[in-house]
Amino acid sequence: MLKADASPRAVRSGPMTENSSPIADLEQALKTGSPEKRVETLRRVTNLFLNDCDRLNEQQVKVFDDVLVHLIQRVEISALAELSKGLAPVDNAPIEVVRRLAQDDEIKVSGPILSQSNRLTDADLIQIAETKGQEHLLAISGRATVNEGVTDVLVRRGDQRVAHSLAANLGAHFSEQGFVALTQRACQEATLAERLGARIDLPLQLLQELLARATEVVRRRLLACSSPDFQERIQHALGNVSDKIGREAAGPRDYSMAARRVEEINRNGKLSEETVREFARTGRYEELVVAVALLCSASVEVVERVMKAIGSDGLIVLLKAGGLKWATVELILNNRVAFHAVAVSDIAQAKTAFLTLSQANAQRTLRFWLTQRAIAKKAS
Repeated sequence: MLKADASPRAVRSGPMTENSSPIADLEQALKTGSPEKRVETLRRVTNLFLNDCDRLNEQQVKVFDDVLVHLIQRVEISALAELSKGLAPVDNAPIEVVRRLAQDDEIKVSGPILSQSNRLTDADLIQIAETKGQEHLLAISGRATVNEGVTDVLVRRGDQRVAHSLAANLGAHFSEQGFVALTQRACQEATLAERLGARIDLPLQLLQELLARATEVVRRRLLACSSPDFQERIQHALGNVSDKIGREAAGPRDYSMAARRVEEINRNGKLSEETVREFARTGRYEELVVAVALLCSASVEVVERVMKAIGSDGLIVLLKAGGLKWATVELILNNRVAFHAVAVSDIAQAKTAFLTLSQANAQRTLRFWLTQRAIAKKAS
């Protein structure tokens, strides 16, 4: 709480003369422009407000708001930070002052308000989340309650720290779109997967997707740190995941319809890298395999085998030979069949391998594979 030179009771009960009135002090501070005088007056006025805030109506609060708005225009950051800490937990804090403090570029000033103040509306928070930096987003993500419209922006714009904070914040509420986006990020990062997977409000379908692509270590940790009821939910989701894995790993897929669709796209000259990316993004696995086969001049059988391989080396060679860019390769690695999750560290290694490998070497390696396969078929 802000400290004044005089006690709050003495300031309130003393006669409001020219010499002691905070309003008179305000006028003098504004006229003289002395930083020290402004800070002293800011503390006196703020202290008056904090001491009586629980007894003030909105009209009276507005009077303090008008005074404080004038005082904060030219005071040092430390004084603004002190004011922010004092007003942040106050339910009826002056609205305009709160908004100005929340907009400040200095996180020491804006942070307490962004993380605590109930005076900020969702519209205020969304506007700040859309325009300010990661420290501001992180402060918002830790609020006691964060509504869907705000979390949508935080998930979209926030960095790793913001995502972790949101996933761990049980007062954060997510739209379907927000949960999907956060789950996609969590599939690439074990710690985020653990935090998100422990949320009781995560839709079962997304929990299943998360568990399908999580490592065994993450699954064990989720089970170990969960309550008995939540462990049952995770076990149920894991059972569904096992069924899905069994279906994906079982018998040959039918690529005939996908082949007709993709070959038609190719005949019309519209088969491109963006087409491949769209197939990967939307989970159209059969079309993805056929499209990659056409672009890489390989058979569907070869592409399917490489796509289902546990490692990513073969797929990197294949996609490099086809002339695809890393952004597309990363998308494909992250959207293969459910039982081959790709860890963040593995993605980093795959990127290094992909960027180091030349297309000419990849094509030579692919031709060697295809020749070996043809010889093996003849021998059998």
